[in-house]
Amino acid sequence: MSSDFETYEQDFGTITAELTNKIGRIPKLSGEEKTQLVLNVDKQLEEVRELLEQMDLEVREIPVQSRAMYNSRLKSYKQEMEKLEKDFKRSRIAYSDEVRNELLGDDAGSSENQRAHLLDNTEKLERSSRRLEAGYQIAVETEQVGQEILSNLHTDREKIQRARERLRETDANLGKSSRILTGMLRRVIQNRVLIFILGAIILLTILLAIYFNMRSH
Repeated sequence: MSSDFETYEQDFGTITAELTNKIGRIPKLSGEEKTQLVLNVDKQLEEVRELLEQMDLEVREIPVQSRAMYNSRLKSYKQEMEKLEKDFKRSRIAYSDEVRNELLGDDAGSSENQRAHLLDNTEKLERSSRRLEAGYQIAVETEQVGQEILSNLHTDREKIQRARERLRETDANLGKSSRILTGMLRRVIQNRVLIFILGAIILLTILLAIYFNMRSH
């Protein structure tokens, strides 16, 4: 897993170096040439975002004991990405002194202030959007946790119900066994009483026989 992460790191370093160079050239250009370079940078920024997503996935697969180091590196890459995005936004509305003077003449200072104000508002909107997105993600994760808890509760309830059914079956079987044992015990007692009575009758018969035999002599 770490080897994949390091491969992504190398790609990240190569692309961000190219981006830094291209973003620095944007204010010096104008017209179609600037538009094409902006589109190219925008495409490469999207590639960097995808790289960061892949790196994030790789970090989650790394053993916990080694994860902290990779998390720290990933965090620094994300900060570098944020800086590149900010520099890119500034470069899109910024011009070098030569190009600005050529395009705007005496109104350059006023237009630059307007652009700075627009950039500030744009960044505020993006920060708000990121906070909303983070809140939405937390809500989604909370909902997933709630669903998992409900599912676990439902499973536990079914287990308890099955245990109760088995307990009732066990009680019924014990009751039946108890009745059988009681009947057997009753028959044993009855048999012993009969044996005792028969024994007494036999003994009495023997005694009577001896008595009458002795009397006849």
